[in-house]
Amino acid sequence: MRAFMEVSADDRLDFGKMGYGCQHYRRRCKIRAPCCNEIYPCRHCHNEATSVMSRLSDRHELNRFDVKQVVCAVCDTEQPVARVCTNCGVNMGEYFCEICKFFDDDIEKGQFHCEDCGICRVGSREKYFHCKKCGSCYHVNLRDNHSCIENSMQHHCPICYEYLFDTLKDVSVMKCGHTMHLECYSEMISRDKYCCPICSKSVVDMSKAWKQLDEEIEATVMPEEYRHKKVWILCNDCNDTTEVYFHIIGQKCCHCQSYNTRAIAPPVLPQ
Repeated sequence: MRAFMEVSADDRLDFGKMGYGCQHYRRRCKIRAPCCNEIYPCRHCHNEATSVMSRLSDRHELNRFDVKQVVCAVCDTEQPVARVCTNCGVNMGEYFCEICKFFDDDIEKGQFHCEDCGICRVGSREKYFHCKKCGSCYHVNLRDNHSCIENSMQHHCPICYEYLFDTLKDVSVMKCGHTMHLECYSEMISRDKYCCPICSKSVVDMSKAWKQLDEEIEATVMPEEYRHKKVWILCNDCNDTTEVYFHIIGQKCCHCQSYNTRAIAPPVLPQ
């Protein structure tokens, strides 16, 4: 004989908190994808599944704003998007955004909807601001303390090529203003790569490295036939072009003292 227990409205709202969901989100609902009419735990699960379909024509991504139906994970009732299940009364997500059709139980993430971005962000509204030129939300520590690049987040990570604007991973804003995943940035630095993959500017303080190169060049005398050879260089850090003496170890920018330079063809002087 099955036993039943009376459950209060508050208990129904909190039922199974953090006990349902997928690897991306804890929630008590699934979504019906309007693009293929299939049910998935979340849009990321949908995109991962469809991205490996054998036929290229079948591969597609889900537009979060198009979701109209959700399925309660507790009672399996399909219904229009809403925070509370119309059948069992369970709260399908501690955080709920009606615009993004987004549910999440892990409210410690500090989710908030950014009107300018048009999507939900994590990290708490008080700790982030929206940069109009860059077109994305950045931590308040970067307010008036970063190089603005128009729509800098609306491109793919130059290392792993995942789209950055709505990525779930932490993002690093480099000195030059370009962005990439924090883990990709850390991997790049660990491999002694200190230039932005997009613009080639130095992303860390290289003054000690440049001083070491100064000492190596001073200790390395070039053969007589190369001692007075000059080349034109472009500095990746300050964009200055200048003519300098050639050295096998490197060419130093006369403007900013950087060795992050490359040889270029001599400028064409007007006739």
